[in-house]
Amino acid sequence: MTASSSTAHHDHSPHDLVIRPLAGPEELDLFLRLTYSLDHEVADDLATGRRLPEWMWVALDGDRLLGRLSWWVKAAGGKPQVLDFFDLAPELSPEARAEVGLRLLETATAAVIPAGEQRPEFERYMPADWREVPETRSLLESVFGALTATGARPLVERLRLEWRPGTPVPEPKGRLEFRPVRDREDLVALMTPVMEGTLDAHGRADLASGMSAREAAELHFDEEFAHYSSPREWWRVAQLPESGEPVGFVVPARNNYHHTIAYIGVLPAHRGQGYIDDILAEGTRVLAAADVPRVRAATDLGNVPMAAAFARAGYVNFERAVNYVWDAPGAAGS
Repeated sequence: MTASSSTAHHDHSPHDLVIRPLAGPEELDLFLRLTYSLDHEVADDLATGRRLPEWMWVALDGDRLLGRLSWWVKAAGGKPQVLDFFDLAPELSPEARAEVGLRLLETATAAVIPAGEQRPEFERYMPADWREVPETRSLLESVFGALTATGARPLVERLRLEWRPGTPVPEPKGRLEFRPVRDREDLVALMTPVMEGTLDAHGRADLASGMSAREAAELHFDEEFAHYSSPREWWRVAQLPESGEPVGFVVPARNNYHHTIAYIGVLPAHRGQGYIDDILAEGTRVLAAADVPRVRAATDLGNVPMAAAFARAGYVNFERAVNYVWDAPGAAGS
């Protein structure tokens, strides 16, 4: 085959695409012909019902895999929560990737997400330097372009952070005392005022949708914290030693994959005193004492104070994440 016809083959407009879901778990190898940092989790996700074959779609040209995507849910039995896989073949031209990506996304979404329902948000992990590496940037921009073409908009870019064993954990300064969280109401009552001045894009989006701070805090608790299998005794409320007045809280936990600082907050009345460092150190100490292999955390790129606190506590920025959202059908885009 000559070079020109080879190029033509790789870049021809893929009209003979077959777009379909996986027939079953036995087709996992086909899905894994493209690569992404979460590939190693997919087999277990299928086994536990966090993914279903009918949520995992491929775009094929003969036996060539040109694109794939998959939705995920936190616990088996629920509706798709996040679109967290969406990959396009690097050898395709940007034009061909745009076409394959759009057709794959629209065909799969029409089959999986009921008409009139809001589409689950998209989340993607990316190298910290993704903008500086031309091949990586080109591939990701093809994916983002397909999302945008279907009406999605970027919500936030986030720093993914990691604390590794052996990293020193600051000793308690004695400015705060810590007690376990008593129950749901104990934590939700503290989360509510923290939501009001939040720099977190997801929290702000909840408030912009018309939810009260209390409703947003309850939703966050019930959708996320209530499902953790790790001990609730790990959760801490920080308070002033003399008065017992609450200053903030931290939720160290284990999700389906990692130990994590799931949530941390300082109450508005106590901001600007550097208490975030004491509270983060306590949450990290709880997990370090449990001898975990690593502690993961994330914060919005725009939340500069929180990113600085993680850096002071010895957390390393190893990756970025980006979220795109589709506005609810009929809602005005912001």
